[in-house]
Amino acid sequence: MEGVIQTKGLLSLPSNPQTKIFLNKIPQQSLRQRLNLSSKPKSLNVVSSNLDGSRKFQPIPGLFGVQKPRFVHVCKASAAAAGGELEAEPDKFMGIEVLTLKKIVPLGLMFFCILFNYTILRDTKDVLVVTAKGSSAEIIPFLKTWVNLPMAIGFMVLYTKLANVLSKKALFYTVILPFIAFFGAFGFVLYPLSNYFHPTALADKLLAVLGPRFLGPLAIMRIWSFCLFYVMAELWGSVVVSVLFWGFANQITTVEEAKKFYPLFGLGANVALIFSGRTVKYFSNMRKHLGPGVDGWAISLKYMMSIVVLMGLAICGLYWWVNTYVPLPTRSKKKKEKPNMSTMESLKFLASSPYIRDLATLVVAYGISINLVEVTWKSKLKAQFPSPNEYSSFMGDFSTATGIATFTMMLLSQWIFNKYGWGVAAKITPTVLLLTGVGFFSLILFGDPLAPGLMKFGITPLLAAVYVGAMQNIFSKSAKYSLFDPCKEMAYIPLDEDTKVKGKAAIDVVCNPLGKSGGALIQQFMILTFGSLANSTPYLGGILLVIVGAWLGAARSLDKQFTALRQEEELEKEMERAAVKIPIVSTNGSVGSDSNTNSSTETSSPRNV
Repeated sequence: MEGVIQTKGLLSLPSNPQTKIFLNKIPQQSLRQRLNLSSKPKSLNVVSSNLDGSRKFQPIPGLFGVQKPRFVHVCKASAAAAGGELEAEPDKFMGIEVLTLKKIVPLGLMFFCILFNYTILRDTKDVLVVTAKGSSAEIIPFLKTWVNLPMAIGFMVLYTKLANVLSKKALFYTVILPFIAFFGAFGFVLYPLSNYFHPTALADKLLAVLGPRFLGPLAIMRIWSFCLFYVMAELWGSVVVSVLFWGFANQITTVEEAKKFYPLFGLGANVALIFSGRTVKYFSNMRKHLGPGVDGWAISLKYMMSIVVLMGLAICGLYWWVNTYVPLPTRSKKKKEKPNMSTMESLKFLASSPYIRDLATLVVAYGISINLVEVTWKSKLKAQFPSPNEYSSFMGDFSTATGIATFTMMLLSQWIFNKYGWGVAAKITPTVLLLTGVGFFSLILFGDPLAPGLMKFGITPLLAAVYVGAMQNIFSKSAKYSLFDPCKEMAYIPLDEDTKVKGKAAIDVVCNPLGKSGGALIQQFMILTFGSLANSTPYLGGILLVIVGAWLGAARSLDKQFTALRQEEELEKEMERAAVKIPIVSTNGSVGSDSNTNSSTETSSPRNV
């Protein structure tokens, strides 16, 4: 049997090398406070139990000035022979614990289904609002600012209130089922009947009076049901992916499992991205073979929305199975339990936390940065592919390429986490986005002088800008899915439950649309100030540089805080695992006296906590 490290009246720790390293890393003042010691003890000793029942006391090096230690160990096999019990090894399959597999495999399938749906919804929402009659890519900044953001804030308020009254399982089903019902209803009811309730005539009259500069805002009214689909598709990404899935994953996994498997979740998810891209392209090409007068888009929309509904039901089934058959891990109990807070109190609490502020900075900075490039790219994309068939087909290829790139990055992500740690992994995404964004803006600014050279390869400057913008989006999104998202979700794990639940709701549901809306507001201001998006390009590039700089600064700050929280959590878990109280022993081997006794000696075994 191994020895135990003893202190008076509190706990014991196993006398192994990890424990000695663990104790020597703790500041002496902090250790005395945690061990409930009012003054500096003479020594803190290792008590090694012999097979005959006797015990030897040896001091620990570096603690309270004690030097020259000698640690005595008895092998575990001998301890077992003497009647000790050893912890049974857990069942494993291919080197992985079966309990871990029962959590990781369903989570991977859930992520697969969620991102399969999100790819279809993301590609479909762009086709609906950009190629609709009376609309264009200019609708996107207005839509994100004046529709998407208010609905996201409203959802956060509702979610916060529901989180205070519903169980986690009831909250999951209450949130996801309305999404599934809406997308099914849109494909079979709302879109086929859209011509009957879209105010097309009123929008035409207002456009004639107000002028073409109000095309974007009026298009929101003109195709309001398509805009509602756009917002619900955006919320699927922030609510179902970020809040529901990652919140559930953080609930049932440990930090060690997260470091090993979170990056690998994306492998299966990006296989889904590849297949969903092929699905979108298949239905896009199917419309070309239908006869005249047939609304091929309505037919393909019904097929795709049916797939979305089936995948949504599969997500609910996997969630039910994990909650039914997989036990939750034990968490370190925080000393301070936070009470239920109102919405405003929650926001004030989150705003007062530097940790949460840095997380919010990461999310907002990503949204602004990707939006500054993405909307400009989509305007070029519609100019190159004006018909819905061509636009949707290209988006299918784009999604497939994104899946392949992200799959490759996922294979490298675990190596990056293991070799370089959380901090380096968190900085890769902003670096990639900055470099590729600069290339895209440079091509737009200097595209005309390059036209003769590009024509030798059979492409125009417009098509070159479309391809370079697509590459920028592919590389940025692959870095986000493989590194940025796992880093962000791992940062939530050391937090207490109240901060974790409400913090995720505020950051993922509000800050994500806030970042996109912030980028849209910047673009709207630039267009109104400089006359066009092309004239604003140099300034947008400068803003991109500033935003990415703030992003990198927040990542550095969060890395320090995350490391400190992890060390604190490990310390608390070590304390909670201790099972025996330990008396303070003097340097001569006798047991230390209480404050009310002089020289009493305690020879009995340590008492259990």
